[in-house]
Amino acid sequence: MKLFDKLKRVKKPNAPWLKFYTKEERENKVPRKTMYEMLSESFEKYPKHIALNYYGTKISYKQLDININKVVRGLEQLGVRKGDVVSILMPNTPEALYMFYACSKIGAVAEMIHPLSSSEEIKNYLNNTNSAILLMLDTCYDRVNEIIDDTNVYKVIVASVRESMPVKMKLGYDITKGILVKKPARDDGNYISWRIFLMKGGITREKEYSHDYKENSVILHSGGSTGTPKSIMLNDYAFNAQAMQARMLLQDVNVGDKVLAILPIFHGFGLGVCINCSLCKGATVVLVPQFDAKKFDKLINKHKPVFITGVPTLFEALIKCEDADLSSVKYVISGGDNMSLTLVRQVNDYLKSHGSVAQVSQGYGMTEALSAVSCSTRPESNKEGSIGIPLPGLYVKIVTPGTQEEVPLFSDGEICISGDTVMMGYKGNEKETNEALQVHKDGRVWLHSGDMGYMDKDGVIFYRQRIKRMLISSGFNIYPSQIEQVLLDHEAVDKCCVIGVPHPYKVQVAKAFIVLKEGYSDGILTKNSLKEHCKKYLAKYSLPYEYEFRTELPKTPVGKIDFKKLQEEENAKRSKKKK
Repeated sequence: MKLFDKLKRVKKPNAPWLKFYTKEERENKVPRKTMYEMLSESFEKYPKHIALNYYGTKISYKQLDININKVVRGLEQLGVRKGDVVSILMPNTPEALYMFYACSKIGAVAEMIHPLSSSEEIKNYLNNTNSAILLMLDTCYDRVNEIIDDTNVYKVIVASVRESMPVKMKLGYDITKGILVKKPARDDGNYISWRIFLMKGGITREKEYSHDYKENSVILHSGGSTGTPKSIMLNDYAFNAQAMQARMLLQDVNVGDKVLAILPIFHGFGLGVCINCSLCKGATVVLVPQFDAKKFDKLINKHKPVFITGVPTLFEALIKCEDADLSSVKYVISGGDNMSLTLVRQVNDYLKSHGSVAQVSQGYGMTEALSAVSCSTRPESNKEGSIGIPLPGLYVKIVTPGTQEEVPLFSDGEICISGDTVMMGYKGNEKETNEALQVHKDGRVWLHSGDMGYMDKDGVIFYRQRIKRMLISSGFNIYPSQIEQVLLDHEAVDKCCVIGVPHPYKVQVAKAFIVLKEGYSDGILTKNSLKEHCKKYLAKYSLPYEYEFRTELPKTPVGKIDFKKLQEEENAKRSKKKK
């Protein structure tokens, strides 16, 4: 079939939300170039402006470009070529970003890995991507050294969080923490320090690079639709599309404005929005390699950020800060997990009382779509409880789970996404790729998210929860997120999580794990109060069957409540009882 015939078959989806966008925004013309080439516009326009601020070390856009090219030359000396995978096992440091953009310039693939990953996880990631080079945080040495011989990595570059610190801070770090870090033996040829790596690059003649902006350039990791680790392949076009979305939706972010990069770079939202989008707008990115909730107000007051992004737990920390001056904050975006209405209202009240004109904009995304699919930054689409409207260049529809059939407006179904930022697929996993990416009757490729939600007449989307979290009890659908919302509205509840547990004839029932606020006890009176509260707001079949009080709940590496961990613990406990 000729290309023209294929294009004729692709139909434009129904998109009622487009009325909220201008003609220019609807067209969303994405630059057909590499990430490095797009970022070069900032190098040319704002050479003297500060691109990165790292513990007070300020790196201009001109210097950022120089440093990236030093890394390019270092990679050349190590034999890195187009298509090779370079893994980055680092927190939010300048060195990690130099490496990330150097890969984009060469045409290498940057694989982002959580520095707290276990040795087995690191080994599996490196082998699945057939990584050749690893940039490693020095504190990861023991875990990496344990498995590196079982991979194809032929050189490990070792960097420390101290590399770009100011001189006094660097000395202080060396005395207090650096001296305790275990280092590779000097004669171990597998490892090379960051300093020596740059020295070996030296000063060589600038080369011309050419590669396709739609080739795989970044690999991020996620649980995928089955919950097992997946290597998600993304291209430069997706990152450029996201940068264009940010330019249009965050219009009040100007050149030189400060952006806090708290979300980690191994997280799609942290890497794509906090870092890449901000740099493409000429903003100053304040790198935060390790977040300290107790110093959040000091961080805000020092840097006066124009927008704050994070998961709900970040905003729980924010509203506990007494002295934060938020007068500079124009945007507040929450993503990565569902924020309860109670917390939304608390944050909005806090923002107003601390000088900000912003209100919380809830967003929705997944790593498979570069972690940003919809957002409620437009006032007209910021309906309470919603996750906003699809970003420019993206389409969303709701289908009956397990099918491609679209459901009516206001009906629950699986959220499907099509457009510029959707992944290329899962590396080395064709089966999962084919399940996630499906060509529908309209000729478009749609990403099946595994998330439940519905859309109203304006195209505003409301999130329910993961399909796999949905419980079926006596034939009724139960949504744990709905129960959690009701529980969080109770005066005694600080945090909660609901999972499904087996029942002899109902198949499944809901169990609630609850952390109480200070001053409340986990006695019978509190439990009865919770039961009465739930009876008032939930259908009988949705009522929690069991309550368990805890002092804390497990969290994922990015701060979400880890319901999978709770489920595993509960399953293990019940299995033990049966024996």
